[in-house]
Amino acid sequence: MEQQELKRDLKNRHVQLIAIGGTIGTGLFLGSGAAIEKAGPSILLVYLIIGTALFFVMRALGELLLSNAGYQSFTDFAVDYVGPWAGFVTGWTYWFCWIMTAMADIIAVGVYVRYWFDIPQWIPALVCLVLLLGLNLLTVKLFGELEFWFALIKVITIIALIIIGIIMIIIGFETNSGTVSAANLWNHGGIFPNGFTGFLFAFQMVVFSFVGVELVGVSAAETSNPKKNIPSAINKIPVRILLFYVGAIFVILCINPWTSLSASSSPFVQVFSLVGIPVAAGIINFVVLTSAASACNSGLFSTSRIMFNLSKNKQGSSTFSKLNKNHVPSNALIVSTIVISIGALLSYVIPDTAFSIVTTISAICFIWVWSIILISHIRYKKMRRDLHEKSTFKAPFTPFINYVVLVLFAAILVIMFISAETRTALLLTPIWFIILLITYRYRKSARQS
Repeated sequence: MEQQELKRDLKNRHVQLIAIGGTIGTGLFLGSGAAIEKAGPSILLVYLIIGTALFFVMRALGELLLSNAGYQSFTDFAVDYVGPWAGFVTGWTYWFCWIMTAMADIIAVGVYVRYWFDIPQWIPALVCLVLLLGLNLLTVKLFGELEFWFALIKVITIIALIIIGIIMIIIGFETNSGTVSAANLWNHGGIFPNGFTGFLFAFQMVVFSFVGVELVGVSAAETSNPKKNIPSAINKIPVRILLFYVGAIFVILCINPWTSLSASSSPFVQVFSLVGIPVAAGIINFVVLTSAASACNSGLFSTSRIMFNLSKNKQGSSTFSKLNKNHVPSNALIVSTIVISIGALLSYVIPDTAFSIVTTISAICFIWVWSIILISHIRYKKMRRDLHEKSTFKAPFTPFINYVVLVLFAAILVIMFISAETRTALLLTPIWFIILLITYRYRKSARQS
C-alpha cells in the first residue's frame, strides 16, 4: 500500500520556486514580443488584468485543496462538486494542456541549441527529453531541485534586467532608439497605439504566459507541509506578477520604444544587447534555453501526476497508477514523454504554424481548467458551508469574484473567435472535449453493463 502513495518530498523552497517557475516561461520570454506588437504599452494593463484574475483562481484552488487532506489535485474536488464527468474531462484536458505546451517547449530547446551548434534541432530536443525523463524517474525531490535551479536562473535574469533598466532610466541612458525614459510609454502613439482592438487581441498570448500558475496545486500531494506551504506560495503570486511581468515589461518599454521591438524575437534579448554586454545574446539564449527546459520539466511532472490520479480514481488505465521504488509514477511518465516526442516531430515538420496553434489550444484548455476550479469553489461554498466556515485560507470576495472572472474568461474566448489568428485553433479545440465526453459515456456504459 505504501508503494502506491506519492512521496511528500517537496520542501517549502521547492514549492515556492515551482510556483515562480510555473509563472515564468516561454510565453513571457518569447511571446511578450508578439503581445507588445499588438497592444503597445497597454500590454501592462493586460498583464495586470489576467494576473489579478488568476490570483483569485489560485485562492479558490488553495481553499479547496486545504478543505480535504485527501485532495491531491483539482480533479479530485471537481468530481465532488461538479460531477464525475468534470473530473474526467478536466483531468485529461489538463494532461493535454501540458502535453501541447511541452511539445512547443522541447522544440524550442532544439532551436536554442542551434544558436551555438549547427546540428539538426531534433537531436538536442530528443537528448533533453530523455535526460529530463531519466531525472524525473529518480525522485520527486530531484524534480524539485531541478525546478529550483531553473527558476532561480529566470529570477536572477529578470531582476538583473529591472536593476539595469532602472539605472538606465535614472541616468537617461542613450540608445540607438533614443533616451531611456518612462515617456517612451506614451510618446509613440499613446498607451493604446493600436486602439482597443490591439489591446484585446493581446489577451491570448498573455493568458498563455500565465499557464502553469496552478502547478503549485498539482504539487500539493507531494509537499511536506501543505497547510503552510500552499498558502505561502499562493499569497506571493501578486508580488511575482508585479515584479516578473509588469516590472520587467515596464522596464523593457522604457528602454526601447514599443515600435522598435520585433514580434519574431525576444524583447529580453534586444534590451540586453542595447546595454552593450558583448555576450548578452549568448547569456539570454542560455536563459531562454533553461526556461524552455524548465517548462518541459514541469510538463513531464504534471502530466504524469495527472495520469496517476486519474488512474487511481478509475478514470484511466490501472497501468498508470503504478509507482516505482522511488514513489514516482514511472509508467505515466514514460507514456507522457513518448507523446511529447511525437508532438516534437510534428512541430518540426510544420514549424511555421505548429507553435501558434499549439499555444492557442493550450490557452483555451487552461481557461477550461481555471473555470472548473472557480465553479467547484462556488459549489463547495453552497454545499459545504461548514468546511468554508472552518477554513483558515478563505478565498476573498466569493462567490461574486468567481463570476466576474468566469465572465472575463468567456470574453477572452469571444476575442479569440474574432481574431483571425486564433479562430482556427478555437474552432478545433471542441473536438478534444467531444472525444473526452464520448469516451466518458462509453466507459460509464461499460461499467454499468
